[in-house]
Amino acid sequence: MASPFPTDRAALVGRLRAAGCVYAEDEAELLLAAADSLDRLADLTDRRVAGEPLEYLLGWAEFCGLRIAVDAGVFVPRGRTALLVEAAAEVTGPAPAVVDLCCGSGATTVALAHRLAPRWLAAADIDPAAVACARRNLAGLNAEVYEGDLFTPLPRQWRGRLDLVMANAPYVPTDAVALMPPEARLHEAPVALDGGPDGLTVLRRVAATAGDWLAPGGHLVVEVSVGQAEALCAALSAAGLVPSVRHDDDLDGTAVVARRPD
Repeated sequence: MASPFPTDRAALVGRLRAAGCVYAEDEAELLLAAADSLDRLADLTDRRVAGEPLEYLLGWAEFCGLRIAVDAGVFVPRGRTALLVEAAAEVTGPAPAVVDLCCGSGATTVALAHRLAPRWLAAADIDPAAVACARRNLAGLNAEVYEGDLFTPLPRQWRGRLDLVMANAPYVPTDAVALMPPEARLHEAPVALDGGPDGLTVLRRVAATAGDWLAPGGHLVVEVSVGQAEALCAALSAAGLVPSVRHDDDLDGTAVVARRPD
C-alpha cells in the first residue's frame, strides 16, 4: 500500500496549507531541514497539522536575529517583542544592571545581553519549565536565572540599583484567552498568557514594585496592547514613575517605557 504521507515538497506544502499554515512554504523548508528521515518528517508534519507550534517541533524560534531554544510548554517569543529590546536599548546607558522579568525562554534576556553589555544581568520566571529553558539559552552569557514571582527571588543587594527592568508579562484578559489561536491556548503555559480580568493584573504588580528596584533615572520597559496602554500608564504614574508609550505598526507591538525620576 502506498504511504499516505507526501514525500515531495509540493505535496508537503499543500498539506500544511490545507491545515491552515499561512506560511506553508517556509514551514515546509524548516520541517524538511529538521527531519533526518522520512519517518521523522512524517511525525513532524502530522504534529504540525494537528496544531502543535512549529517552534516546539523545531526546538527553536528566531528572535531578534538569534536562534532561541524553546521547550514544549514554554512561551514562544513573538516578533512584536523585538520592540521591547529596541526601546530598552535606546533608554539604557553603558554597562547597566538589568533584570528581565517573566523571561520565558530567555529570548529577550539573550537579546539584551547582545545589545547592552550589562555589568549585571538576571532573568526570572515563575514557571520552572521556562526557567530551565532560559538557563540553557543563557549559558555562557554571564547571566543569572531565578525561579520565582517577579522581583521576589532577586538578590536584595540590587534593590534600588537596577538601571533597567524589562517585563513581557502576560497581558491577555482571562476571557480572551479562549479566543487565542489554538497553538497558543492549547500548548503554551496558561501562566504565560492569562493577565487577569482586564489583562493588567501582573503588570500592575510590576508597576507598583519597580520603583523600589530601579536606580534613580532607571527605566521599566514592558509590553502591552494598545488598548491597555492608557490604564497601565495611570498605574505607573500612581507609582511615581514617568511613563511614555511606543508603538510599531510593522511589528504590531506596543511598549510602555517608564522612568524613575532622579
